[in-house]
Amino acid sequence: QVQLVESGGGLVQAGGSLRLSCSVSGRAFRRYAMAWFRQAPGKEREFVAGFSWGGSTTDYANSVRGRFTISRDNAKNTVYLQMNSLTPEDTAVYYCAATYISSCGRIAGCFSTWGQGTQVTVSS
Repeated sequence: QVQLVESGGGLVQAGGSLRLSCSVSGRAFRRYAMAWFRQAPGKEREFVAGFSWGGSTTDYANSVRGRFTISRDNAKNTVYLQMNSLTPEDTAVYYCAATYISSCGRIAGCFSTWGQGTQVTVSS
């Protein structure tokens, strides 16, 4: 069973950058659709960015498109989220999610495995 561990969160000023990492422990890394979600205090979990299984396509929430980039290093079994031009509205706990050869799209409930989350706080 795949396990996910996020890291790279922290404090950053508005306009700054962070890179989040999701370390994936398990076989057939390329067979998993991967995504990043985030959840701010008092709000529901929302989709941020994701790969289709096979990694041929990407998808971004409108709020982050052009600022965030999802990428993967298959040799390291790691998914990254490069976050640039951060704003206070990006403050949230960020979660990595995975599901095996499925088409979950932006639906959080579809993903079968989740990491523990990493806090991102952007000061104004």
